[in-house]
Parts: sequence; structure tokens; C-alpha cells
Amino acid sequence: MKTYIFLPPVKKPTGGVTVLRQMADILHQAGHEAFLVAREQGGWKPEGLADAAPVIQWADMKLTGSDVWLVPEGWVNALAPGLEAGATCFNYVQNWAYLFSALPEGVNWHTLPVEFLAVSDPVSRFIKETTFKDATVLRPGIDRSIFFAPDAKPSGRINVAYMPRKNKALAAQIRAIQLHRCGPDRVNWLPIEGMDARQVADTLRSAHIFLATGFPEGCPLPPLEAMACGCLPVGFTGIGGWDYMRQLQREPRYTPWMTLRECSWSGNGLWCADGDVLDAALCLEEAAQMVEEGGLPLRAGLDACRETADAYSLEEQKNAVLALWDEL
Repeated sequence: MKTYIFLPPVKKPTGGVTVLRQMADILHQAGHEAFLVAREQGGWKPEGLADAAPVIQWADMKLTGSDVWLVPEGWVNALAPGLEAGATCFNYVQNWAYLFSALPEGVNWHTLPVEFLAVSDPVSRFIKETTFKDATVLRPGIDRSIFFAPDAKPSGRINVAYMPRKNKALAAQIRAIQLHRCGPDRVNWLPIEGMDARQVADTLRSAHIFLATGFPEGCPLPPLEAMACGCLPVGFTGIGGWDYMRQLQREPRYTPWMTLRECSWSGNGLWCADGDVLDAALCLEEAAQMVEEGGLPLRAGLDACRETADAYSLEEQKNAVLALWDEL
């Protein structure tokens, strides 16, 4: 059995494409015949990685009925070679928002002989409720050798890290509300943009709080990376974040309607409804007060953050991928 994983034509690595590359490398390094398949010559390809899965061109792929063909959501047409060859076809849904976005007219998930993989429990639930099909959960991992907490956080003014590109207008609104409520000297903002992974980790280690403004999300990695670096996160969940996000507030203004899976950790952030900029600003203000006061609530929240991050390590991802392929 050979495994072929479609590599979407992107100009630079994204979180979703990185997860696909990680999966291919895990399988390759474990002795499976695994390949990344590039659709275009000019797209991004992983380079400089030790013992990485080979990248082949679309025209060179020779699928058979005994092979596995894995395509990420949003690239439905890329399933065609696998369907034609009678291969075992998987649609790996890394963001619930794109499950239906690229379906050709007249095509639906009821009639396609395709199995689903989901990046998180909420995404699996979304697939089940909308298509009536089960989806095995295959979670991503973060590199804990890069994302780890410092011995101590900086003293002085509270640093808040955030990603301006994630719903930029809403992030600006949250900042404006915080400024008008608390004044210009309460927090220092650390934008994360145009950085590589190590630069991101260094920025997060210098931050006390991480403001999450991304949605929709399948299983957002930036809040996990922030947790690993000792930040207290606040903000939006993107729905998919509820795979690991749990309320630290005793009486939160927002609770999810869906049943959350059981996990070993307790509250690991102050979470609000997607797009609710006022609640996000209030959560940020409360988090800043927690950091200033220190004490048991903050320690409990940061301990839960560390436990959460440990559950999403690359080793956990590797074990999950290999276990699933052993079943196949």
C-alpha cells in the first residue's frame, strides 16, 4: 500500500500544508511508502528536511486500487485520480468552513466514495451532522523543542501577543476598546507577522497574554503554541478550538452549545464567542489583572496550558498517524 498526499499549490507554507507535510514525513520515516504530490511546478515544496517524504509531480503519480489518496478539504477536484483508480480516498478536513466550498455543481458528499478525516473533535462533529458520515480525528502537533516556556516572563508592563492578519478589523476593534477602557499604558502589543517559527516562539516567550482573533478554525495552532510558551490565551475559538479550549472563568459570558470531549486539563483560557469584540476586550482586561495579581488562579491556568500543549506534541501526532495507518 502506497500513500499519496496532495500538496496544494501555495507559494509559502501554511499551517494546513505543514500538517500534510508532517503526516507524509511520519509515514516515510516509519517505513511506509509515502509521497507528497505537487500539482504545479512553481508551488511551495518542503526542502532541507532530514529524511523527508519525497515530493513527486502530479503527472508522475501512478495510483492503483491498493493505494491511499489523501486530499485536504477545499480541493475536491483533486480527488479525481484516486476515484478513477479505485484507491482508498480520504478528505482530510482541517477547517470545517471549507467542507462544502469547492463541491462542483451536482456533486455532494453522499454520492462520493470518500472517507473523512477530521483535524479535531468539533470538525468531526460538523462532518457527522452535515453529511451523516463518521470522521476519524487526526490532530496536529506542535514542536515542543521550539515552543516552550521561559524560566520567567519579563517584568513591567504586560505584553500581549497577537496576529494582525487574523480578522484584522476585529483585532483593531479589540485594541481600541482596550485602549479606551484602560488607557495607553496598561499593555504593550506584540504583533506576530512575517516571522519564522523560532521568531514566533521567542515573541510568545516574551508575552504574558495571547489574543486569539482567528475564526473559523479547525484546530487552531497559534493558541496552542502560546500555551506552550507560557502565555495565558484569551479570545475567539473558531469552533474548532473547542477541541482543547476550556473556560478558566468561573462564570463565563459565553459557553459552547456542543458537548465537549472529556480531557484531563481544566480551564486554560478566557474564551468568548467568535466576533464578540467587547467580550474579547473584557476577557483581555481580566487576564491582564490575573497576570498583575499572580496567585493561584493564574498558576492553575498556566499549568492547564502546559498540560494542553503537551497533549498536542509531535510525538502524540506521530502515534496517532501510525496507529491509523496500521488499521488501514
